[in-house]
Amino acid sequence: MTWFGNLQRHLVALLLLLILLAVVPLFVTQRYVLGEIILFMIWASVATQWNVLLGHAGVFSLGQLLFFAIGAYTVGMSGTYLGISPWISMPSGAVVAAVVALVIGVACLRLANAYVALLTFAIVYMVQTLVVTDSGCFAMSGGLCQPLFGGGNGFSGMADFGFRQLLKGNWLIGNYFVVLATLFLSILASIVIIHGRLGLAFRALRDSSIYAASRGLNRTKFQITAFVITAFFTGLTGAVYATHFRFAGPSLFELPTLVLLLGMMIVGGLRTTWGPVLGAAAMMALIDGAQDFGDVKNMVIGVVLVLFVVLMPKGLVGVAAKILARFRTPANNEPVRELAGATQ
Repeated sequence: MTWFGNLQRHLVALLLLLILLAVVPLFVTQRYVLGEIILFMIWASVATQWNVLLGHAGVFSLGQLLFFAIGAYTVGMSGTYLGISPWISMPSGAVVAAVVALVIGVACLRLANAYVALLTFAIVYMVQTLVVTDSGCFAMSGGLCQPLFGGGNGFSGMADFGFRQLLKGNWLIGNYFVVLATLFLSILASIVIIHGRLGLAFRALRDSSIYAASRGLNRTKFQITAFVITAFFTGLTGAVYATHFRFAGPSLFELPTLVLLLGMMIVGGLRTTWGPVLGAAAMMALIDGAQDFGDVKNMVIGVVLVLFVVLMPKGLVGVAAKILARFRTPANNEPVRELAGATQ
């Protein structure tokens, strides 16, 4: 199958997913369930972009939550201090995240992956500490002193998408479709990258940087490109998150959230196209089912991740590929190989 045919097949799958999620509000009316699906779409978008960066470009960055938070804080700060509409601050947050990623990428991506992971995690921790310890009075908001970066409480109560006025009691459905559009754009970008020439260059540099360099590929240039592109869509998703929940705070930097996103990629299948989406659905279902366990919830998630790493390292996509392989002849195994590698 040619790369163009492969690309078309994934675009058709994306269209089917879009249709499936678009009709959900016709059958699901419970606010809690719709809210959980919205949260699933948000985390699936972030995990998809991180998978492009880590799984395909081979950049072991732990800074994705920073770009997510930058998008969210851009909405929060713009709305609180300047009264800017989220429809303007959301794309602005994506651009700011991309610019910050460019600066960090130029500084970090010339180093080995271990140092990239350490530096990006250190930057996230430094920014989180700066935000939490910010206690100086920058402006008065609602009769209360508001620190520049919101301090430990962050920003809340800013303007939303505006559907509360337009749709009244059905405002959540309006939010649902905005988040769905964000997920669609994120997956579309990942498919075009993974199954295009850029993705081919990413994988060549990931698998054999010396050989790829001998063919004229600049490792730093392509990794910075991946860093900036994924930061843009991650920042956009963070901005949508802040607008939907009307909140942006230091909890966005928390380590459990980082582990959750990493778990989505591992459970679904790292280095695949649809693994992060499947993993996000599985992890959201696991979290919802583990709510009754209270503080043991994180341990349950940890055990599941260990089991997948040890017993199913290729994730749910790899398991699905093995199942399909049993029903196919060796001469007709190309779709199975594509499902297992999903991008090779």
